[in-house]
Amino acid sequence: MIGVEDYDQASVKIQNVLKVIVSVSVKVSEQFSLSNWCLFLSSSSSQTLSKLEALECHFTWIKGITRSHLLAKRVKLEDIGTDEGNFWLGSIYNLWGFVLYELGSSKDGHQYFRKATETLQRLRKEDEGPWLMVNYGNLAWLHHHLGEEAKSQDYLSKVEALKSKFPSPSQDELHPEIYAEKAWTLMKSGKDNELLAADYFQRSLKMQPDMVQWQSSRVIALASAAKYWDTDLSDDVLQEIRTAREQDPENLYVAAVELKERGIKGESVKDEAETLGQKILLQPVSSYSGLKPLLRLYRVLGSLDEAIVLTEE
Repeated sequence: MIGVEDYDQASVKIQNVLKVIVSVSVKVSEQFSLSNWCLFLSSSSSQTLSKLEALECHFTWIKGITRSHLLAKRVKLEDIGTDEGNFWLGSIYNLWGFVLYELGSSKDGHQYFRKATETLQRLRKEDEGPWLMVNYGNLAWLHHHLGEEAKSQDYLSKVEALKSKFPSPSQDELHPEIYAEKAWTLMKSGKDNELLAADYFQRSLKMQPDMVQWQSSRVIALASAAKYWDTDLSDDVLQEIRTAREQDPENLYVAAVELKERGIKGESVKDEAETLGQKILLQPVSSYSGLKPLLRLYRVLGSLDEAIVLTEE
């Protein structure tokens, strides 16, 4: 017969076996949950990166840039200046932010991206619009690089909201505001990008033809490309330059380019050049004041004395 003691021993053994089974089950469950959590995090991180890579902003436009090129961009931006009357001031701050971040100053980069936001809102007299998509894209990337994923996700959501609220007029094209800023940025990324910049401006103008500043920037890009490749401007481009000057009379750079091209063709433009020179001298110092093309005009005309006087003034 089995005694009480035998029952007790059997009961203890069963309890021990059950404890082992429970312990193993818990460990398996924990490992399975941890594995699933890791997979979730990996999938989430991959999705975020895919969304960031799909953005149209400086972090996706400018890849593999060297420090020397970044320093050259910084010099160009310093030459452009930050005059409050500049239509492209928001874009200037956007590019400044990217350059400063890439040069190792994330704090200054963030400051300039925020300046870009505020400037665009002030110049466009609206708190939101498609012209903020590039800026918000930059901020999404910046916060991602800083490990601030919640803030990065917030800006990704803002970009998506703007895309939904302000869709491109053409389903197969980027929004014209994005094309325009991308074009302007390309103009600051080397002379060999000028023709592509001009093409992007043309695409933006087809969808939003009333933006005279885009037209002015397009003809500046075309004229710069012609100078770089040492080619003559076609009659169509010359007409574009004339039209741009008429539509954007305050743009003295375009005026100087148009005057230079007329001088090259043999027109008498000396008096106009002197008048334009005086206007340029009243403007803030900038690489886009119009002084450079005007000096090239004086060189074409053989008027070196006038060029020297203008430079000294």
